[in-house]
This record gives sequence, structure tokens and C-alpha cells, in this order.
Amino acid sequence: MQIGNKPYRIYGEPHAEYLLLQMTGEHELQSMESEIAAIAQSAHHFLFAAIPVESWNDALSPWKSPAVWGKQGFGGKAADTLRFLTEQVIPTLKWQLDLPENVKIILGGYSLAGLFALWASTQTDLFYGVAAASPSVWFPGWMEFEQQCPIQAQRVYLSLGDKEEHTKNTVMAAVGDNIRALHSRLAECGADCTLEWNSGGHFKNADLRTAKAFRWVMEESR
Repeated sequence: MQIGNKPYRIYGEPHAEYLLLQMTGEHELQSMESEIAAIAQSAHHFLFAAIPVESWNDALSPWKSPAVWGKQGFGGKAADTLRFLTEQVIPTLKWQLDLPENVKIILGGYSLAGLFALWASTQTDLFYGVAAASPSVWFPGWMEFEQQCPIQAQRVYLSLGDKEEHTKNTVMAAVGDNIRALHSRLAECGADCTLEWNSGGHFKNADLRTAKAFRWVMEESR
């Protein structure tokens, strides 16, 4: 399916109860079939759209920040990405695929895409749920920002690999404490949320972890 000048991968069925959106990079498309198969274990009817991201670090970061590893920093263009999502992608999907006007939209993703989903839900109440698998909540300034601009989604799934916080990178080592604090804050505010710990580091079973995140947000509403 074409939206603008980009091809989008669409899975699932029209007239769906849920619209699942995931920002994806080239590195994730290879395992997309296994992720969809895992999501499909849910009893709910869903439509899934994989939305391509050209510059991962720029398009999904909420503000500019210097490099944390390697040489590439973060361009802080998440606002542009969210605008494209809300003004073009979602309306096009609803219209072309005949989705119900009240379809429940879940925004999810892995790593920086998980952070983007959390950040996006501080900007709008459009998203019914957030499926944030191993989100980059170590991102400089994120925790302070979220205190000032709370997440508005009704259901929030958080996860992390149990080895992720055990890193020599001092910035990224904060991910464990930050995700515990974020989960506590969401719970205190009355959000329906969970924090799940997976075995292994950041790059283990990313497709299945992301599928589990989407499935939880759908299943909890039954």
C-alpha cells in the first residue's frame, strides 16, 4: 500500500477492532512476519501497519541530543513524524481500509520506536494504548519531560531485558531505574499499565517482545 511516495506493509483485516501502528527501520522488516504471527495469537481483530522510518535516530527522537554510542547523534524530528502519522497515515488507513471511526489505535515499537510511542502519547490522546518494548527511556531529558507532560494513553505496556541496564555506557545504564520509575508513576496516576522483564540483552527476540507488547494492550481490554 502506498501512502505519499512510500510503500507500507499492511497486515490483518479491514473493519478491525484495533489499528496497530509501528515505526519500523530496515533492520526490523526481516522479522516482521514472525512478529505478526505472534500478534495474531490474540483473539482480537486487528489491522497492523508497518511505517518505514528513513533516519531512525532523527525521526524518532523527541529533541536533539548528542551521540550516546558511535558517532550519530539525534536530530529531534519526532514532532514531524507524529504530524505525518496523525495528518496523513491514520486518515489514509481509515479511509482506504474502511476502518470504524472509533477504532482503537495502539502505537508501538521497539527501542527508540518505543520511546517515540511513549512521547507521542504525551502530545495527544489519539492513542488508546502504547506498546513500548525495551523503550529507550535512558534518552537524555525524557524522565523530566514526562513529569511535565504525562502520558495520556489508557493502557501502557513497558518491557526491558534483564541485562540491559548492566552496560558500561553510563547514559544507557539508567534505563533500568528509569523504566521502574516510569512504571510507578503511571500506576500512581491510575493508568492500566504493566512492566515485564525479559531474559537477555537489548537485541534478543525484538520481534517477539514487540508482539507481546501489542498483544497485552489488546488482551487487557477484554
